[in-house]
Amino acid sequence: MSSFVNLCAPELGCGLSPDVAQAVLAQRRSGALSEHATPNAAVIRRLDVERDRGTAERPAFVRDAEKIIHLPAYNRLAGKTQVFSLRANDDITRRGLHVQLVSRVARDIGLSLGLNLDLIEAIALGHDIGHTPFGHAGERFLNDAFHERTGRWFFHNVQSVRVLDVLYGRNLTLQTLDGVICHNGECERQVFETSGLASFSEFDKIVDGCWATGEGAIGHLRPMTLEGCVVRISDIIAYVGKDRQDAIASGVVGEDAFDDGLGSAYNTWALGAFIGDVVQHSFGRNRIEMSEAAFAELARAKRENYEKIYNASELSGELSGAFAELFARVYERMLADLKAGDESSPVFRHHIVDVERQLAHYGRVYDWEGDLDLTVVDYISSMTDDYFVALCESLFPESAGVFCRRGYFC
Repeated sequence: MSSFVNLCAPELGCGLSPDVAQAVLAQRRSGALSEHATPNAAVIRRLDVERDRGTAERPAFVRDAEKIIHLPAYNRLAGKTQVFSLRANDDITRRGLHVQLVSRVARDIGLSLGLNLDLIEAIALGHDIGHTPFGHAGERFLNDAFHERTGRWFFHNVQSVRVLDVLYGRNLTLQTLDGVICHNGECERQVFETSGLASFSEFDKIVDGCWATGEGAIGHLRPMTLEGCVVRISDIIAYVGKDRQDAIASGVVGEDAFDDGLGSAYNTWALGAFIGDVVQHSFGRNRIEMSEAAFAELARAKRENYEKIYNASELSGELSGAFAELFARVYERMLADLKAGDESSPVFRHHIVDVERQLAHYGRVYDWEGDLDLTVVDYISSMTDDYFVALCESLFPESAGVFCRRGYFC
């Protein structure tokens, strides 16, 4: 139970009811998974190979989590913006921390519901692995360039699946990949029900539809497992309060700027209140649900974040146009280098060669020539913030003035 009171939702944050608390403890003592959990025996992979089969010490979904965390793309998350860019502040959340926070929230919920924590961890750690530099602004800039040329749509959750399933060819489970593409923490819902997805052939059609129609397909995605549903709601819970803490620490807003009266303490309140509410209303059920009051408060807090934080971030304001132009220029330059077969270009030296080396371990190849636009997307989305800045300053020296950063001592 939280000691903080939210002025906008004073009825929330009271913890579990006694009967649900007892049921949770009994479930935990039993050591058994809920009947609604995804058992390790249900694992589905594209390739049934010996090295990926679960063992006593490394069950199936543990292998997925380990595959993800050892990828170069995972390592780069530490250098990618969550919300605030171009700031010399080591305490501001980067995407690498965000995925761990999502994992922590989701594991807390999953433990209380008796779900498969290894699957939850794998989905959470992989859910943003295809994200662009510079957060959702970078995602928007890259999508604009890609869509203008091809008519297709770029979304980071779809690219995350491509990174895990195609670029690194790690033979992850259908359950993990499905949870990754369905996570979309920008679309809050009060109730999450599973989809019934059961095969890679169905999944591949869904992925193709996302590239082709964008939000038209993505907005209707539902996870196939309760574990995926938990990660989806945990994504919002993990960032709605943490982003506020970062905004206050960065001086974007003050402690008294928010309607609930909690300031940076909202993160502490939110973790306790929302996790407890989800457990209270989901225990023993075949769906993940929040109360109407909790859902309304989550939506309100997210809306207030947009009004006072996200729309005030550097790349949503005066720098937006300059950054959009740089994304477009990098896109066109790399596309031209690919068409010319210029192997001295960074897209070859820093991307294609590295991906091919990774895939060679598994007897696979990178078909970068089959879709040059998608290869450019693979490259740009893989960049950290600092790499993108360095690339622009190398290619377009006049762009250095765009990257006016706030230093440690100014």
